[in-house]
Amino acid sequence: MLGGLSPAQFMKRHWQKKPLLVRNAFPEFRPLMPPVELFALAARDEVESRLVVHDAKGWRMRRGPLPRRALPPRKQPGWTLLVQGVDLHDPGAHALLHAFSFLPAARLDDLMISFASDQGGVGPHFDSYDVFLLQAQGQRRWRIGRQADLGLQEGVPLKILARFEAEEEYVLDPGDMLYLPPGYAHDGVAIGECQTYSIGFRAPAQAELGRELLQRIADEAAEEGAGRLYADPAQPPTDAPGAIPAGLARFAQQSVDAALKDPLAVARALGAYLTEPKANVWFETGRVPRRWTGVVLDPRTRMLHDERHVFINGEAWRAGGRDAALMRGLADRRRLEPRELARASDAARSLLQSWCEAGWAHAQGEPA
Repeated sequence: MLGGLSPAQFMKRHWQKKPLLVRNAFPEFRPLMPPVELFALAARDEVESRLVVHDAKGWRMRRGPLPRRALPPRKQPGWTLLVQGVDLHDPGAHALLHAFSFLPAARLDDLMISFASDQGGVGPHFDSYDVFLLQAQGQRRWRIGRQADLGLQEGVPLKILARFEAEEEYVLDPGDMLYLPPGYAHDGVAIGECQTYSIGFRAPAQAELGRELLQRIADEAAEEGAGRLYADPAQPPTDAPGAIPAGLARFAQQSVDAALKDPLAVARALGAYLTEPKANVWFETGRVPRRWTGVVLDPRTRMLHDERHVFINGEAWRAGGRDAALMRGLADRRRLEPRELARASDAARSLLQSWCEAGWAHAQGEPA
């Protein structure tokens, strides 16, 4: 998959450093779904989709849901359908996404499918995250380059580079894959009808991450200290009513210190944030078989772990001992085999059962 490189070699030489073209990365690759199924997916309310058209009138974009009548005829050139998060809805896409498990799951975002008619594309642009571009159907011509001038075209609904300068050019066939690090400009144009799969990665901005973690820590602290109010029975009269009282300033500092006194507060908030499901994700309640011998995480479930916790879908649990190893294995491999589940304590089985009933995981075994 990495052109003869081991994962360690790829990470050292290419990850966040320079592009890599791999011919026949996935031998005899075939699209995971025919276009008609992709079109049906784009029509669903809970699926994020976009239609991009480029013709004599310029660039146009429309956001989904996109019923089939909203899409141009397949023979009309110059249009592209983008469907995000296909891994949440198709088992094959989910399995393909996790073929990249040599990378931390905390960084993995989703699999997007781009269907394009002949000459379809979204214009020269750059992404702020790493991406693997896997050709699934037909051909696409990619032009890529390090771009110093990041000025954008004005008056268009997309972030298209105004003065793109390509340094290399490739035509990808089904099974070929191109890796691009963040900020590397690229322009992909379909040669005939084609599908391209984009495996994208999360790269939270520092300010956004800090704001999110502080809010979560504050919310947790508010639940613990909700009953304590500021009091100043010894406050003397003042001739400077506009001045902030020293006691109130100390109380404010104590409030912040109390919120951060738990050394695990940041780690707990980070795990919860990284596993929070996307806004358009929901789960259907499930049933647990009478005798269940295995567990598989739902494709929509995000599960991670650190040294002291396991995190799943925005919630955190302290974990230790044999059960902690069990739960970390579930987060890493997304399933528990019968021999693993047999070693689970009653408390762990009870927790797993609650996750199955919530639809976060699915128990395997005899019907209830």
